Amino acid sequence: MQRASFTDMHCSVAQSLEVVGEWWSLLIVRDVFLGVRRFSAIQSRLGIPRHTLDQRLRRLTEVGILERVQYQEHPPRWEYRLTEKGIDLWPVIDALRQWGDRHAAPDGPPVEILHRGCGHRADPVLCCGECGEPVDARDVRAVAGPGEVEPIVIRRAG
Repeated sequence: MQRASFTDMHCSVAQSLEVVGEWWSLLIVRDVFLGVRRFSAIQSRLGIPRHTLDQRLRRLTEVGILERVQYQEHPPRWEYRLTEKGIDLWPVIDALRQWGDRHAAPDGPPVEILHRGCGHRADPVLCCGECGEPVDARDVRAVAGPGEVEPIVIRRAG
């Protein structure tokens, strides 16, 4: 099934999906976050076809989310590491993890994220960048931003 392209849609969510919305892409990035960096290890862990993994890794490298780094010269061997752009996907992946833990993990979370500083479970919370108060969908409203090109109807969530 051919997926739709969002290249002409003037929306930050749509443009983000254009980069990481293909099947497997966020799972690959998740595994690289977890330290799985070599092609064979990623393939084995995910059970992804070689051709598909090769395509996704090329795309993630082309758009600057991953970089390919040689770790052995003879024979040449490579691994994939997150760039700053890739590291910026952490809140997206963690939000999906938290949602899945809450709504799709009947036996409990398969992985827990621990804060290196104190050793306790870390469940990051979305906060206002100005006052620091936690916010959820009921606490925010959307307004036109500087990049708006077409008027949109904005309704309150929930």
